[in-house]
Amino acid sequence: MAVIAIREEASPSLERIARRLHWVSLGELSRTIELLHQEGVKRAVMAGQVKHNKIFSAIRPDWRLAKLLLSLPAKNTDALIGAVARVLEDEGIELVDSTKFLGPLLPAVGVLTGRAPDQKEAADIAYGRDVAQKIAGLDLGQTVVVRDLACVAIEAMEGTDETIERAARITSGQRLVVVKVSKPRQDMRFDVPVVGLKTIQVMARSNATALAIDAGRTLLFERDELIRTADAAGITIQAFSPSVAAQEPEKAEAKRKS
Repeated sequence: MAVIAIREEASPSLERIARRLHWVSLGELSRTIELLHQEGVKRAVMAGQVKHNKIFSAIRPDWRLAKLLLSLPAKNTDALIGAVARVLEDEGIELVDSTKFLGPLLPAVGVLTGRAPDQKEAADIAYGRDVAQKIAGLDLGQTVVVRDLACVAIEAMEGTDETIERAARITSGQRLVVVKVSKPRQDMRFDVPVVGLKTIQVMARSNATALAIDAGRTLLFERDELIRTADAAGITIQAFSPSVAAQEPEKAEAKRKS
């Protein structure tokens, strides 16, 4: 197995665990393809994240990426990474499901924490899921923060954690609900929703007491510790079917106990 790591994003600790590791700078699409051919790669998995706002940074794309960017009608996530996937396919490299080896990190439908959402949280979740699915369908973001059936913050390029922190500043510490969804036509090869321990820590600092996610389409990194941290902070986490709205809290609690 060979690893192509993006210097501006990947952890240096990869050098201790990857037998064949190559570093490239963000924007070096041609070099990346050369290395994949050099390693004889026919199937590849995208792992980790490159923040979308990097396309507006000072990083300079090589000629191949620059040509690709100029050809795009829009520079949203699906268009950008989807175009990279097509370039790889044209080079004989199949991009496979990014969750292929991460099954245990994908939650099933149900309440994952010690408590289910209360009635007020459940109402905010239902409202938030409706809003989040609409913005996800436009490929604007996948997270919304809600209070009292009002949308306080909508994610754009800044990411989930910064969206939560912005909502906390707006509401001056009032209780919040966070909803993160997958896209209606989620391509599981890339940009799959992720929740990590840091997000739970940000929620705790921001007085966000409930998190709703999509079952089977959201990766929970450090899952056991994440849930323990949520329980300790009094945060409830519930996973919903991507096509099903939030349940009433008593139904969710009954399902959890069954």
